[in-house]
Amino acid sequence: MDFNLSEDILFLKRNVRDFIQNEVEKVAMQIEEENKIPEKIIKLSKEMGLFGLNIPEEYGGLGINMVGKCALYEEIGATHNGYTTLIGGHTGIGTVGIVEMGDERQKKKYLPDMASGDRIGAFALTEPEAGSHATNLKTTAMRSGGKFILNGTKHYITNATEADIFTVMAVTDSSKGAKGITSFIVEKDFPGFHIGKVEKKMGLHGSHSAEIIMENCEVPIENVLGEEGQGYVNALKILANGRAGLAARNLGSSQKLLDLSVTFAKNRVQFNKPIIEHQAVAHMLAEMAVEIEALRSFMYRVAWMVDEGKNVIKEAAMVKLYGSEVYNRVADKALQVHGGIGYMADYPIERFYRDARITRIYEGTSEIQKNIIAGRLNKEYS
Repeated sequence: MDFNLSEDILFLKRNVRDFIQNEVEKVAMQIEEENKIPEKIIKLSKEMGLFGLNIPEEYGGLGINMVGKCALYEEIGATHNGYTTLIGGHTGIGTVGIVEMGDERQKKKYLPDMASGDRIGAFALTEPEAGSHATNLKTTAMRSGGKFILNGTKHYITNATEADIFTVMAVTDSSKGAKGITSFIVEKDFPGFHIGKVEKKMGLHGSHSAEIIMENCEVPIENVLGEEGQGYVNALKILANGRAGLAARNLGSSQKLLDLSVTFAKNRVQFNKPIIEHQAVAHMLAEMAVEIEALRSFMYRVAWMVDEGKNVIKEAAMVKLYGSEVYNRVADKALQVHGGIGYMADYPIERFYRDARITRIYEGTSEIQKNIIAGRLNKEYS
């Protein structure tokens, strides 16, 4: 395994870091208060190619492999998680289905505009009765001539209000269980497609989650993504890819919290010395650093496995589980190190603490990751 980054990726990594520090961080509090990412930041992100990280060059993207993408996600994760989620949701589960499973016509039609950021992608699996029980879908897709007619409601869909292109899972044959689910590429302007309730959330301000409602939504037959009946398999592949990327973003956020905590501990004086010299604080910082380094090594190993074309369903579940748990533990310790100021809303620790909590829920809860891991172990040892 070689995790050495190419000069091109190192160059991009430095540029992204500068952009995050000099542009996004300046408006982080504005994003939090206004629940909106400024247009200037969106424009600059487009110019840098951040919406096309994983899209092949022939379709206008940067064509970066998973190791390289995770290296950039580390930098993006170090800022406001609402912005991080907009970019990550699009370049992860929002586009990877079309990149990996789309036919040539679909790729030529959709990927250039998605690479430029002119059309945002989203992934629509979750329903009111199909959260952790992902195969319990009620959204149906019935063939009618040269179209499929979709009916149903998805909820908690990341990027829903910004997205133009949705990867939607729907039941085409209810008698076949998971093998009766099919993936579709659905445009927001298709007849019968509507955006429903926009959720008010505990965190991730600036990143919007909403219902999508399909009422006799007309989807051309050529917009079936992959083979009919392979939708659940497609969803697992998409989520596995997305989980590795999510771990990288969690890593970036955790590193940022450690950086803030060490700086604060070196400058905060109590009992006549900086609190970093008090063993209780020093041990918390040490524990944070150890977990972050362990996550970094694990995450790059899984990213490398993705690039090698290996089956990473178990490993992706592991790194998603570990990454989200590390982020939450690091956020908790960071708040403790900062004491009262960490609890105040005008300081970023409080924001990261709230934002961290969703990582143990979305793209598969920590409990579901454990189920996946245990299920794979059961097969491996049989």
